[in-house]
Amino acid sequence: MDTVNLTTKRVIAYVDGFNLFFGMKESGWQQFYWLNVCQLAENILPPNSVLTAVKYFTARVVSPDDKRKRQGSYLEALQAQTQCVIIHGKYQLEENYCRSCFSHYSVPKEKMTDVNIAVTMMEDAFLSRFDIALLVSGDSDLTPPVSSVLRIFPEKSVIVAFPPRRFSADLKTAASGSFNITRVNLRDSQLPDEITKSDGYVLRRPSKWR
Repeated sequence: MDTVNLTTKRVIAYVDGFNLFFGMKESGWQQFYWLNVCQLAENILPPNSVLTAVKYFTARVVSPDDKRKRQGSYLEALQAQTQCVIIHGKYQLEENYCRSCFSHYSVPKEKMTDVNIAVTMMEDAFLSRFDIALLVSGDSDLTPPVSSVLRIFPEKSVIVAFPPRRFSADLKTAASGSFNITRVNLRDSQLPDEITKSDGYVLRRPSKWR
C-alpha cells in the first residue's frame, strides 16, 4: 500500500467474504478460492487512487470439519501474507421444519456480515478515513448504508465491485459507480501456493482449491 499524496484519492476496500466466495463457487471457479483480497483490491482500484486498507468480512465455519480447516488455513494465509483486516461475524443455528418427514433440524446461517460492513463503512466515513469506498459485494442489504454515506458525505464516492454471479440493481443505482469482477481479476490475485508463517509453519493451498 502506497503513501498518500495530494494527487490521489484514498481508498478503503470492504470485501463481503461469503458473497464473493459463493459467487466464485457458483461459477465453478474453486481454483481461485486461495484469493489474495489485497491484491484483488489493488488490481481493481479506480484511476488516481491509492489503497489504504482492505477489510475482509467473514464468519468462522463451524462444520463440516474439512471445510472448517480449509477456511482456517485461508484466513491464516491472509494474515501471514497481507495487511488485510479480518472482521468476523458469526454462524447461528436456525431451526427449520420439514413438512415431508415432520422433523425439526438446525441449519447454520452466517450472520452479521452486512451489519458489520455497514457500521464499519459509516465509521470510516465519519472519521474521514477514505475518499472512495470500494465495496466488493452484490448484497442488496447494503444499499441503505451506501445511500447514507453518499447523502451525508457528498464529496465521497462508493464504488461497487460485483463478484461473479452477484448483482443488485438497487445497489448499482445507489452507488457512485459499479463494475463486475472478472475471471482475469481473480486469476491475477492469487496467494502463493505455499506460505511460511513467522513461526515456520507452512500453509498450503488446499488440494480441492487447485
